[in-house]
Amino acid sequence: MDEDDFPEGFPGERLRVLPRPVVDQARQRALTAPLLVTDAGFFPHARHHSKSRRSCAEHIIILCTQGAGELTLDGVTHGVRSGEVLVIPAGRPHRYHADPDDPWTIWWIHVTGSRADALVAAMRATAQQPVFRIAEVTRASTLIDSILRRMETDETMTSLVAASGAAWHLLTALIADGRPLTRTGGRQDPVAEVIQHIQTNVSAHLAVPELAALAGWSTSHFSAMFRKATGFGPLEYQTRLRMSTARTLLDTTDRTVASIATEVGYPDSLYFSRQFRRIHRVSPSQYRAREQPPAEPD
Repeated sequence: MDEDDFPEGFPGERLRVLPRPVVDQARQRALTAPLLVTDAGFFPHARHHSKSRRSCAEHIIILCTQGAGELTLDGVTHGVRSGEVLVIPAGRPHRYHADPDDPWTIWWIHVTGSRADALVAAMRATAQQPVFRIAEVTRASTLIDSILRRMETDETMTSLVAASGAAWHLLTALIADGRPLTRTGGRQDPVAEVIQHIQTNVSAHLAVPELAALAGWSTSHFSAMFRKATGFGPLEYQTRLRMSTARTLLDTTDRTVASIATEVGYPDSLYFSRQFRRIHRVSPSQYRAREQPPAEPD
């Protein structure tokens, strides 16, 4: 269950691996036997990162949020890019590594348990294509961050159950959000390229004609295909992505609301707060305090 071949690690990395006796005990407990996270980590800009195994007892889920890498599974090599998830089923020989010129940033977990096989099988990964795209990258990384924070606290059953609960949420979100990966003639699906561009430039307000040109389609055709792939129009998708990023910053930093608003592309913090409330049903300050909004008058 060792994830990193480099003892010195990576600047800013986080890593948690449960001792084997703790794993064995948790697999016998009713609340953690169905799904147990044994390993979790975050490797930012992981230059020279690589791992090779003949097999692994757990399923491995890796989310790439920046950069690129490669996975070789059962002798077949697959490219991995930002916004993509790679799934390595338990017991399969594999090797993965960061791109030497554009090393990936990854969040990852190892899971086992009586329901793990079914959850992993329900994802958009296949034996022929173990990599798939997701639209809500920030949500997925936030869930893995939640898993890590609980595992970093201690190894009590309370923390393990909380990590298992977050893992259920993560895996079911990946099942619902996953989209088949299409790469044709050296180019991936045009909508996937546009989504990656939006995610890379989360603070930019990108016009629909600009995005359509990037896809190589007319504005009307692009808008229709984008909505079909994501469930939202291009502008609404950008807003929701910025609000998701803002939510993560509210959760993980003590920065002011105005600072976060600027970070995600809103120099007017009042307008940002209105957009945040529209998406999340609470103001940024209420979200940070986990307060509920006052009841609407009848």
